[in-house]
Amino acid sequence: MRPFDPRLLRYARSARVPIALTALLGTITALLVLAQALLISAALSPIVSGTATLGDVTPFIMGIAAVFACRAVIVAAREAVAARAATEAVTELRGRVIDATIALGPRWRAMNGAETATLLSTGLEDLRPYFVSFLPQLVLVSTVTPAALGVILLLDFWSALIALLVVPLIPIFMILIGRFTQAASQDKLDSMKRLTAQLLDLMSGLPTLRALGREKGPRAHLRTLGDANTKATMATLRVAFLSGGVLEFLTTLSVALVAVEVGMRLVFGNISLFHGLAVIMLAPEVFEPLRQVGAQFHASANGVTASRAAFDIIEAADDVARPGSTLCPDMNSTDIVIDGVGVRARGAWGPAPTDGVIRPGTVTAFAGPSGAGKSTLVACLLADITPDVGQIRLRAQASSEEGLPLADVDPDSWRSALSWVPQSPTLVPGSILDNMGGLPLADLEQVAKATGFDAVLDTTPDGWNSVIGVGGVGLSVGQRQRLALTRALAAHSQIVILDEPTAHLDAVSEKTVVRAITTMRDEGRTVIVIAHRNAIIEVADTIIDVVSADEEVLA
Repeated sequence: MRPFDPRLLRYARSARVPIALTALLGTITALLVLAQALLISAALSPIVSGTATLGDVTPFIMGIAAVFACRAVIVAAREAVAARAATEAVTELRGRVIDATIALGPRWRAMNGAETATLLSTGLEDLRPYFVSFLPQLVLVSTVTPAALGVILLLDFWSALIALLVVPLIPIFMILIGRFTQAASQDKLDSMKRLTAQLLDLMSGLPTLRALGREKGPRAHLRTLGDANTKATMATLRVAFLSGGVLEFLTTLSVALVAVEVGMRLVFGNISLFHGLAVIMLAPEVFEPLRQVGAQFHASANGVTASRAAFDIIEAADDVARPGSTLCPDMNSTDIVIDGVGVRARGAWGPAPTDGVIRPGTVTAFAGPSGAGKSTLVACLLADITPDVGQIRLRAQASSEEGLPLADVDPDSWRSALSWVPQSPTLVPGSILDNMGGLPLADLEQVAKATGFDAVLDTTPDGWNSVIGVGGVGLSVGQRQRLALTRALAAHSQIVILDEPTAHLDAVSEKTVVRAITTMRDEGRTVIVIAHRNAIIEVADTIIDVVSADEEVLA
């Protein structure tokens, strides 16, 4: 595991200035350490030798006090800069990872969603010790250690030689220990991801398990995952404690070697008292930053491992094809051509390569058995998924040209022409009106009559101002569907895509939705609907059959 990954500066640009400031403060700290050691030696050596009184060394004592004060200010400033850098870097990395997951598409999120949620929450939080503790110590190693070693060399060659021979032993042991720490940190992150993923799945499926009387079933499995996470955490701590003890022993032994050598030479008069005291006080400053780097490395190892996982996601998104930049054409006179669009999924095609033409101002139904890939085909239309074969083109009516590939169209421009009503519409806590996207109330009230949502409002305490919870708690599933349908119709988008809009409705409500669909068609809008029920299929102008197939069959 590298102590510093250059990708951190590339993907967390906000950390550049704080890291530079940390380096500057580390340089100032190195100078203050040297000044402190020399001033203390200059004050003590004449007192110990009896050649001066306390009053004679008062200027040196005042200088020592000034250096102490300066070091306190520098340390406080360094910690403040490091804490700010940690907050900004973690926030920026989270934003980059979220953007990357959006770019990677819903298929990637479906397979990696829980692990990514763990990374964004607890994983990247572990990066804070890296900035606050480890990185400043790493800077001190590159400033204080060579500066102190250089001054010792000027004061006493033999002491510098001993320190120079012993110093490389510490990084060697740190590298060996770091290999064990990397593996332990990776195991801890993996176990935490597995545990979080299982908990998220359990929470989402708990109502179903409870309805079936199986809510206690996953206990043993979760307990096993928790024990695995505990073992991984304890293994990381065990390595950290053992390595800390080894580094402490090495640094103590190294300082002792220099101190014994200097002490023997002081006894025989081979070195002056001033030089001897200065060397003895500078020797710990040579080894202390190295020891602290080793100690803090383990505190930040989990964060470094998490940051590498974040970098991998960001770089995976960078490899995805760049979105197009061409503005969406006028969809009032443009056909949507589905030309052999197919998507691979787990060794099969869902959908298998599909052809069809969606004409403006008509109702087009995607029909086929469950699992055939109808929702996936809609995801291709929404530009959320890139087909593995074939393409979707936008072709002007009565044109002999092939048309504009959807991949070349600016996604924001394309989606601004769409209204999308999924089976589980996205609703946020707040009033019903808050969930209408800021659309005019007059338009909403008119559309609500067509969708039957006015009857829903009559049952609520405050009408449009009635408050609902997360995901629409307070409304039934069918009422949420009507809310989303009302929102889509009131947006007056040229293209409206509906995912089984009657799946959760009774026969009376189904007729209301069918009437709303025909109303949109009469207004000249293009309606694309995933349909299972005959009531929807019967009003469709075009039916596109969607089927799945084994990959070997089409090979």
